[in-house]
Amino acid sequence: MNTYSESISWIHSQLKHGINLGLARMEWLLEKMGNPEKELKAIHVAGTNGKGSTVTFLRSILNEAGYEVGTFTSPYIETFNERISINGNPIADNDLIELVRVVKPLAEELEKGELGPPTEFEIITVMAMYYFANIRTVDFTILEVGLGGRFDSTNTIQPLMTIITNIGMDHIHILGDTIGKIAYEKAGIIKRKVPLFTGAKQDEALSVILEEAEKKQAETFQLGMDFSVENYKSAPGGEMFTLSTKETRYENLKVSLLGRHQTENAALAVASLLYMKEKGLLQLHEKEIRTGLRNAYWPGRMEILQENPTVILDGAHNTEGLEALLSTLQERYREKKIKLIFAALEDKDLSHMLPLFKNINAEIYLTEFDFPRAAPAAKLKEIGKMDDASAEGDWRSLMRKLLNELAPEDVLAVTGSLYFISEAKPFIINLLNG
Repeated sequence: MNTYSESISWIHSQLKHGINLGLARMEWLLEKMGNPEKELKAIHVAGTNGKGSTVTFLRSILNEAGYEVGTFTSPYIETFNERISINGNPIADNDLIELVRVVKPLAEELEKGELGPPTEFEIITVMAMYYFANIRTVDFTILEVGLGGRFDSTNTIQPLMTIITNIGMDHIHILGDTIGKIAYEKAGIIKRKVPLFTGAKQDEALSVILEEAEKKQAETFQLGMDFSVENYKSAPGGEMFTLSTKETRYENLKVSLLGRHQTENAALAVASLLYMKEKGLLQLHEKEIRTGLRNAYWPGRMEILQENPTVILDGAHNTEGLEALLSTLQERYREKKIKLIFAALEDKDLSHMLPLFKNINAEIYLTEFDFPRAAPAAKLKEIGKMDDASAEGDWRSLMRKLLNELAPEDVLAVTGSLYFISEAKPFIINLLNG
C-alpha cells in the first residue's frame, strides 16, 4: 500500500464480508499485534442514540483539561479518517496508510484460517487500537460501540469506565425485536467491577442493564437517580441546564448541540468524568467542564449550516432519533415554516418512523440516494401512508429547488440515514457558498 486511495479501497473491499458479530477474529488480530488494547486507558460507550454526542462531550472536556484524547467513532460524515481522531482531528492520510500496511498481511493470514476473514469494522477497530497504543499514544481513548455491544469488535477492551446511553429500537433484525433484548446486547460491554453510567430510561432496558451490572459487581450510576438534568431551557445557539449529582451542582451549563436530549448526553459525560476525578484518574475543574461542553461539536447532529434561512442537518436514522429531531424543531422553530427532506435505509424501522412526520406542521419531502440498502422514495411514501408528502427520486435536484425557494424566515431540515447526511452535507455547503 503506497497511496491513500489504495488503502481506503482495500479497507472498503472488506465490506463484502458483511456483518459477522463475534470476538474471536478480533482477539486473534490483537494478539498478533501485541495486544495494543491492553495499553489503552479507555472509556467504552454503547447505546442506541447519543453515543457520538456523549463521546464528543467527553473528548471536549478532557481536551480542555489538557489531556490528549483518541476517539474511535462511526460512521463518518465528512472524511473516512475522522473515525480515528486525535483531539477531534482526523488522523493524517500517511498514518492511515501505515496502519493498513500493518493490518493487511494479518487480515490475509486470518482469512486463510478457520476463523475466516475479518469484517471492515474489525479492521478499522484494530487499526484504531494499534494507532492509539503504538503510533500516537494518548492519555485517554474513547471507543464508541459499532453495533450492539456484547459481540461488537470494540468489546475486546478492559475500560476504566463504561457508559450506556439511551436504548431504542434499532438493528432489530440483528439485536432483537424488544427493548429488553436490545438492552441485553448493549449491556454486554459491562465488565467486572468497572463502573457503569447509564442514561437508559425505559424500565425494561434498565432492569436488564442493572441485572447485568449486579452480576458483574459493577457500581452503577443512573441518570435521573444518581445525577440529573434540571432547569432545562432552550437558549440562543444551544441548550442550558443544571447538572445535579449527590456531591456537586453546576448551574447554567450550556451545550451548543441542539435538543433537550443533548443535555442528558452531556450529563452522562460530566458525571462519569467527575467520578474518574474522584478516583484520582484525572484532574478536572469546573471551568474546563463548562468550556468543554460549550465547545463540543459533532457534525451531522442538529448541525446548523446556515441561518436566515435556517438549514439544518441531522442524522435521525431511527425512531428515537427522529422523535428527538421533530421535538427540537417544534420547540425552537414553532413560528417558522418548516420543510423536511428525509431519506432512509430499507432495514430501518420505517413503519414506526414515518408516521412521526404526521405530528409536525411541516412540508415533507421523501427522497432516495445511491446506496445498496437505500429505500426508494415511493416506498417511503407508501409505508408511511403519507398522501401529502412529496416523493422525489433525485435528491440533488430537490435540494437545489428547495434552497432556491427558501424565504429568510424558513427552516429546511435534512435528515435520515447518516450515509445520506454524509453525501448531502458537502453538496449543500457547495450550494450555499455558490
